[in-house]
This record gives sequence, structure tokens and C-alpha cells, in this order.
Amino acid sequence: MQRWLWFALFTTVSWGIWGAFIEIPEKAGFPATLGYAVWALTMVPCALVALRVAHWRLERDRRAVVLGGAVGFLGAGGQLILFEALRLGPAFVVFPIVAIYPVLTIVLSVLLLHERATRRHWVGILLALPAIALLSYVEPGDTVVKGYAWLPLAALVFVMWGVQAYVMKSATRTTSAEGIFFYMAATAVALIPMAVWMTDLGAPINWALKGPYLAALVQVLNSVGALCLVYAMRHGKAIIVAPLTALSPVITVVLSLMIYSRVPPPYQVAGIVCAAVAMGLMAE
Repeated sequence: MQRWLWFALFTTVSWGIWGAFIEIPEKAGFPATLGYAVWALTMVPCALVALRVAHWRLERDRRAVVLGGAVGFLGAGGQLILFEALRLGPAFVVFPIVAIYPVLTIVLSVLLLHERATRRHWVGILLALPAIALLSYVEPGDTVVKGYAWLPLAALVFVMWGVQAYVMKSATRTTSAEGIFFYMAATAVALIPMAVWMTDLGAPINWALKGPYLAALVQVLNSVGALCLVYAMRHGKAIIVAPLTALSPVITVVLSLMIYSRVPPPYQVAGIVCAAVAMGLMAE
């Protein structure tokens, strides 16, 4: 198995596990915005481990700083904007828009990086896109959509995350994966004050074990997955890595089924089937 595929699959699995457990601290009373702050802090030890692997070599040239910072800002900044989009609009319309960001990554990578794939890979990529949308869909319940203030924010996150994966791949051509991740971590930490500002500090916040401490254990999975994503982009093609890692909700759905005994609705079953076939095709 090729090196990029190991890293991509590890990212998919770690993000899938993260997705299954991230709601526990939030439901226990620890706000998602503070969860962002915890995530940013968990990026720091991962960045130090990466630098240790690189023998503490860190590129400090302008291109490395600008591209690494751009990758971090597009990813972390998009996450903060997503919080606001979810405040203004229901998840069942926001998530499907945001989740298909690999479409933009694929277009940019083909047009600007001149990446190519086999016919088998393209079939897998095309199957992955509806799978991502189906697996990211959230049932509306009793939620009523009022207004469209959420739409430009959701579209902005879609653009930011789609461009992020493209910039990440572009940056790995001249900068080490460890250097890119270091600047990603630095940018994420720099945006912590914004996350705190977005938090309603007047509301009750759970500071017990199920709050920041459990959030830290869960968010480490996100951070390690992000590090592996950079390595996957370094050694693989963005047009394959981006949609493959975006299929992490498959793991989330399966784990939720096992943990919460929840039977997935038909559209998620269809998404799982499409994802399984797509992963098999793209992994060849």
C-alpha cells in the first residue's frame, strides 16, 4: 500500500472517531467555540512531535510562512465561521453545502496543479461526492429555516476549506509537511481569542471532566488526523486525498450505530454503500 494511502486512511478513521464523540462534551455543557480553543491547543504537541521527526528543522522563508499560515487560517477560520453559520441556520442545510468542499479542491487541483487520475480513480471520486453529501445530511426535525443569512457563511466555509486543501497540496511541493503543520497550529492558536469572544460566557459552562478534559481527549484525534492529512497531501494527489478523507462520516455513522444503537436512515445507508465503493476504487 502506498504511503499517502496509509496517511489518508488514518485521517479518515481518526476524524470519523472524532465525529462520533465530539458531541458528548457539547451536550454536557461545554460550548463548541471553547471546544475549538481546546482543539487549537492540542495542535501544539502534535506540531512539536512533527518538528521532532523533522529534527527540529523549520522553514522560515516567506513562501513557507505565507502558505502554511494560509492553510491554517483557511481551515481554522472556516471552522469559526461555521459556528456562526450554524447559529443562523439549521445544520440540515448548512452541513451538506460545506461538506462537498472537495469539489472545489478537485477543480483547482486539475486546473492549476494539472493533477490527473485514472478512469478507476475518477469513478471513485464521482461516487464519493454524493456519499459525502448523504453522510453529512442532518434531518430537519422541527427546525424551520428563517431567512438566508446563513447561506453566504456556509458558502464561504465551502470555499475556504476547498481552497485550503488545494493550497496545502501546493505548499507541500516546496515546504515540508512538518513545517506546514507547525504554521497551521500557530494560526489555530492565534485565533483562540476570536473563539472565546464568540462564546456566551454568561451561560453555564461545564468545566468538569466531561467538559474541557474530555474535549481534549477527543480533539487530539482531530489534530492527529490533520497532521496525517498534510502527509497524505505531501505524498498523494489532492484530487484523491481530499474526497477520500472527507468520507470520515462513514466511521462516525458506524460507531454511532454501535454505541447508541441508532439505525441509520436509508439515505445514510446509501451514502455508506457509495462511500465503500468509492474508497475501494480510489485506494487502488
